[in-house]
Amino acid sequence: MTADTLLARITDYANRPNPYALYAELREAGPVVRQADGSYLVGTYHEIAALLHDPRMSVDPRIRGEATHKPPFLRLDDPEHHRLRTLAMRPFGPPHSPGRVDAMRGEIARITEELMEVFQPGRQVDVVDDFAYPLPVTVICRLLGVPREDEPLFREWSDALVTSADVRPEEDSTERDRAGEQARIEMGRYLVDLAEQRRDHPSDDMLSAFVNEPDPALRLTSEELAETAVLLLIAGHETTVNLITNGVLTLLRHPEHLDQLRREPDLLPQAVEELLRYEPPVHMRERIPLAAIDVAGTTIPQGTSVVLVLASGNRDPKRFKEPDRFDPTRPDNEHLGFGSGIHLCYGAPLARIEAQAALGALLPHLGTARLVQDPPPYRQNAMLRGPRHLPIQL
Repeated sequence: MTADTLLARITDYANRPNPYALYAELREAGPVVRQADGSYLVGTYHEIAALLHDPRMSVDPRIRGEATHKPPFLRLDDPEHHRLRTLAMRPFGPPHSPGRVDAMRGEIARITEELMEVFQPGRQVDVVDDFAYPLPVTVICRLLGVPREDEPLFREWSDALVTSADVRPEEDSTERDRAGEQARIEMGRYLVDLAEQRRDHPSDDMLSAFVNEPDPALRLTSEELAETAVLLLIAGHETTVNLITNGVLTLLRHPEHLDQLRREPDLLPQAVEELLRYEPPVHMRERIPLAAIDVAGTTIPQGTSVVLVLASGNRDPKRFKEPDRFDPTRPDNEHLGFGSGIHLCYGAPLARIEAQAALGALLPHLGTARLVQDPPPYRQNAMLRGPRHLPIQL
């Protein structure tokens, strides 16, 4: 095995349960490693952090002709990214709506308690399907202002979108891609229609805030509104499901820390940060240099695919002491779990609250729980890495 096959090995499903030995190999091979397909991998913390903040690194797939229509702001560069992200953030967080996410704590606690009803002694529960998957979909529906009777629609659309994002190299994905695109269109259309119903008749939700923005210069177009709302659902959903599920798996594998958190629940916020470092929901991000750049002595040509392996940076011994040890009390934990720079995860504050609420509710039940399968079956997707199912016996 040579270093130029690392990306192929990392994305090989056989290595999904534990890619961390490959990440160690990547860091040892150098901060930057060219792959057989011409792409470059970057696996060390300080180089990844610098590139995430480098304005010469683009996220826009149109640069290489990979997209014809304008992508959502997640895949746009400044200044257009800044404009759309700023407009999307106005009803979501500081400085314009500083209390929006924090005010959701009570609602998130109620949704969590409803979902906890399946956690009965003697039962086998799938943490993904029964709990971690429905929680963020329901939260985002409430945040946007989707009527409760329509929430099942979002479960269906979300299913199709998540399935279409799950890469299976050996399988024909045509039908899955078509179903995913259809779900995206239907969801966008639904949300725009719902937003129009709230125009001049607002309630206390994000769709109402979007369409009743008094300044015309600060309003999203219908197309931008649809893209932003769908993005909020997909991006906020996938990462949170993985964060919660990886969290449960990690705690069950570390019973001493599970007991510690049961005794000291005030440590939960710190534990969630450590989970974002130790078992992050997003393992990789791609960037494209707008000009040739030098990274740690390696020149990367313009237009080349550069894969920033965030999960490898999170285990870099040059940045974190004993990086392969899970430590819920770890100090100075400036991880890359939500990325960094201008594309720092938009929904990070919400994901943190959801994970804290979810794990806090689960802690009393996990002391006597056991993993039915370890390692569990994982999603195919190497970039958004997490178990597809996590059966536990209560």
